[in-house]
Amino acid sequence: MSEWPATLDVGALLAGGWRPTPFNQFILKVHSRCDLACTYCYMYEMADQSWRFRPKRMSRETVEATTKRIADHAAAHDLDAVHVILHGGEPLLAGPDEIRDVVTTLRAAVPARVEVSLQTNAVLLDDRFLRLFDELEIGVGVSLDGGPAEHDRSRRTADGRGSHHKVAAALERLTAPRFRHLFRGLLCTVDLRNDPLATYEALLAFDPPAIDFLLPHGNWSEPPPGRTPGAPATPYAGWLTTVFEQWYATPSLPTRVRLFDEIIHLLLGGHSATEQIGLSPAAMIVIETDGEIEQSDLLKSAFEGAGHTGLHVSHDAFDDLLLLPGTAARQIGRRALAPKCAACEVGRVCGGGLFAHRYEAGSGFRNPSVYCADLLGLIQHVRRRVEADVSARTKELR
Repeated sequence: MSEWPATLDVGALLAGGWRPTPFNQFILKVHSRCDLACTYCYMYEMADQSWRFRPKRMSRETVEATTKRIADHAAAHDLDAVHVILHGGEPLLAGPDEIRDVVTTLRAAVPARVEVSLQTNAVLLDDRFLRLFDELEIGVGVSLDGGPAEHDRSRRTADGRGSHHKVAAALERLTAPRFRHLFRGLLCTVDLRNDPLATYEALLAFDPPAIDFLLPHGNWSEPPPGRTPGAPATPYAGWLTTVFEQWYATPSLPTRVRLFDEIIHLLLGGHSATEQIGLSPAAMIVIETDGEIEQSDLLKSAFEGAGHTGLHVSHDAFDDLLLLPGTAARQIGRRALAPKCAACEVGRVCGGGLFAHRYEAGSGFRNPSVYCADLLGLIQHVRRRVEADVSARTKELR
């Protein structure tokens, strides 16, 4: 029997008035290998090992075909802007010449503003790259899991050496006055073994414009560390609420923490801008180094081929992907939720959690997140704090 969303009837959705949301975010896997061997990596350490059979680099032909597809999609949907994220593996392994070629090719052909950023482990981030990114206006996000002890616990080279000293040196260069405007923020994967406040303070030391705390990838069939499916314990909620209290209690917020900002925004009636939580339609796709068009690459954590579409930039338009069940499932909001999530008091805020975290072998992705209890605990905590704050300020105004 097919797992959901393979059974989702897209024709019925269209007949009922649903219309897909055009893609505006394109993740280009410009290099499929990495110079680190992070223990929790969804690409190299989890279920889908297709990276082994893909070319290391995105060829010139694939870059041109991808550019044409993005240009056609932008024109067909009258998009004002698109966001291209250079990714990997480690995108800096592609080298400055290839990065320049990709960006200039895109901007010369796409009939919309092309905003470009990249996510890097920063091991190779030197002045040569930074000068290029300054010239081409490429934003830079860096992965950092805390101070030396926290970061080097998982983000090491293949021979076991830590990478924090190189990342810290790169961040010193990136945050210097000349290049500071390129800095988009820090990406930190939560590790329950690391002290939450020590981790947070280590991130703040680089004065990031934003911090993204990510839950380690896992699902009901392959649970993440410290998460026993169905158990009432909420270790990740505990870790994150500790950071939230420190962040929220600071009179002048030192940085944006996207997860907390999103939860507060949703609690106040807004719409989400991330797939981590909320019900806003996903508008992102992935182009692999060989030109294959994939769903979210985070699905690689679920099972082999979870993000596979059978589509390729050489012969398929992005509109073809819009009509696949997997895309529709990430765009139909409440209709994609498990009954438990639809009935939950924070269902609109949580949104079922990250799609990849809902998977269970046999039933597919129509389940609550494997982090259900943690998300509920975190959102309830934030709601209580915000409600108390609003109530107190309302009384002051009377």
